[in-house]
This record gives sequence, C-alpha cells and structure tokens, in this order.
Amino acid sequence: MIDVKKVRQDFSILINHPQEIYLDSAASSLKTKEVVNLINYYYDHLGTNVHRGAYDLSQQTTALYEKSREKVAGFINAGIDEVIFTRGTTTALNTIAGSFREQLKPGDEVITTELEHHSSIIPWMMATKRSGATLKYIPLTDEGRITVENFKKVLTSKTKVVAITYVSNVMGYITPLKEIIRLAHEKNAIVVVDGAQAAPHLRMDVKDLDCDFIAFSGHKMFGPTGVGVLYGKKSILDKMEPYEFGGEMIDTITKDSLKWQEVPTKFEAGTPVIGAAIGLQKAIEYIDSIGYENIHQHTIKLRDYTLKKLEALDGLTIYNKTADIGIITLNINGVHPHDAATFLSENHVAVRAGKHCAHLIADRLNMGATLRASFQIYNDFDDCDALIKSIKETRDFFNQF
Repeated sequence: MIDVKKVRQDFSILINHPQEIYLDSAASSLKTKEVVNLINYYYDHLGTNVHRGAYDLSQQTTALYEKSREKVAGFINAGIDEVIFTRGTTTALNTIAGSFREQLKPGDEVITTELEHHSSIIPWMMATKRSGATLKYIPLTDEGRITVENFKKVLTSKTKVVAITYVSNVMGYITPLKEIIRLAHEKNAIVVVDGAQAAPHLRMDVKDLDCDFIAFSGHKMFGPTGVGVLYGKKSILDKMEPYEFGGEMIDTITKDSLKWQEVPTKFEAGTPVIGAAIGLQKAIEYIDSIGYENIHQHTIKLRDYTLKKLEALDGLTIYNKTADIGIITLNINGVHPHDAATFLSENHVAVRAGKHCAHLIADRLNMGATLRASFQIYNDFDDCDALIKSIKETRDFFNQF
C-alpha cells in the first residue's frame, strides 16, 4: 500500500504547490528531490565533460555518467554496451529510422499502428516515403486495441520493420508485444518499441520481450527532462551506421576515411546529456524502491474509483473504459477540451487537452481533441474527487448558455 502523504514529500513541486492537483503524468511526471539533488550536485561540484579529461573532476563525472548507464542496463535487463543515452524517446526512435532508412527499398514493408505517438510513426512515414517502401497498419479492434490476430493479417515475408507502441498514450492499452515480436522475427523483421508510456508503469525486460530496440524517456518516470534511452541488441547496433555525427564517436579519421568508436559511444556524438543522464539513475532507484506492482495497483485503484463516478454523470463521453494503466480519456459533451482544461485549471486541476501527439487514433475514433487525466503515485482519492467535482462544474457552467 502506498503512503501518498509520504510520497508527496519526495516531490518538491507538491511541497511548493500543495494546492496543485497534478493529473498530467502521462505527459511528464513530477521529478523527485533526489533526482534534482544529484543533477545539482553535478553542476555545483563537477560541471565537466565526460570521457575526455584525465583530471579528477572529469573522471568523477565520467564515473557518475557510466554508473547511470549501468543502472539503466540493470533496469531493463540489457548489456551495458546496449544502452545509448539520447535527448529523449523522439531522438532515439529517429536514430533507428534514420539508420535503417538506407536499407529499405521498394517492395519492403514497414508495419505500424494508428495508436502510435508521432515520434514513433512519423520517422517511418518519412523513411518509407524516401525509400519507396510501403507503410502498413495493423487493423485495430472496435475498442481501438492491437491484437496478435490482426497483426498476422498484415505480416508478410516482405515485412522488414515493425514500429509499435508498448502502451498507448491516449487509450492506455498494453500491446501484446511478446507474441508480436516472436511472429515478426519469424519473418526476419526487426521490432522497434516505443516504451515511453510503459516505462512509468511496467517492468521492461528486453531479454524476455526479445525486442530489437526499445526507447523511453526519463521525464515520464520521475526523472529529468532532456534524457532518453535507446536500447538495441548489440549484434544489430554493431552493424548500424550512426544517424548523428560529431566528436567522441570517432576512433580514427583521415581526409578520406574514418572508423567509428565501439557501441555505445558511436551513437553518442558530441557532448552528451550529462546532468540529465546522471540524474536518471535516481529515478530508477526510486521506482525500484516503490515497486512496479505497487505503482500499478495504486494508479489502477484511482482510475477505477474515478471512472465509476464519472460514468454516473450525464453529458460525458469516455473513450477508454478498459484502459490497462491509470489513464482516463474523455470529453464533456458540447464543451471544447481546451475550454474544459482551462476551467479545471481554475480549480488547480491539471489535465491535458488536445490530440496528445497521436492524431491518427484521435481521427479514427472521431475524438478530435480530448481531455486526458493520468494518475501517479503522488495522487490520492482526494485528487480524484477534485477532478470529478471540477468536471461536473465545468459541464454545468457551459450547459447554462
């Protein structure tokens, strides 16, 4: 059982703004004090670059930076040399598509879904457009879910890449990845997983999943903004060409030839995201201290409690009543979501309004823009009640006109 009052003391934002009811963790979670403290320690006491200096401060920085890589590797059950630090999930997913774009050719097929975040789908839209390959979509169920059976309908011997979300940021559905990955590998296709929404809620064991790549961001899992992780199987990373070029990634270079550094260094061109990467280790330690099962149970209880009370209200459309994580996506009938979000903000209730960078699922379900409330371990039933009360007040206010 999570002690929310105790948990809230771990987040300075909630101490400094005790009246704030933060229900937008799917966009970006709050950051723990330990994360912030370690980042500040780096800037206050070290502030140097990594891998480049023989002097003590640089060596201390490098040790902290590489400790974070080790922490990430253990977190997802990967090899240390399979963990690449990036600026975020977006950069990680673009890195893969940018590298594989040159390998695609007319007749090849890339499979994706309408549930994807733009950072998962657009890189492959551009890659297929430039290469002449074909982009195919897994048919979704009426509920908007990805199923193994529907994946089989589009998988062929021409499939080269499957780009797929682990957890939908709009619907909160978990993809049956293991079987999809197994089937894709039977066709010698690689599988690229967007794990951004999974990282705060699910243990991502890359060996168990057998995915070829997975990407996620620190800021959705109590960690810093500006840092993400790209995991890739070393056997594939060794053969890949880098997508970005600069310093540190080069082993040797002449006027007409060059040799890359070994993985992961060859994919971390230039000065990396040092402070944020160092801070990420504290976010991982925090999640481990709470436990994923406790996080899941807590957020699902909040979701179920809120959903039951919202279903009793007239004038609402709820789109994901069977979500697998703590996300509720809805609309107040006749009220534009941005107006509703602004009204809720007057009561210090913070939710997200819009298409959530996932226009295809919004358009498919004829949702347009929506409101999205997402729960985390620092939320409690009082937060749920405040959300419900504010939604009711918003509905009643706009219905009077």
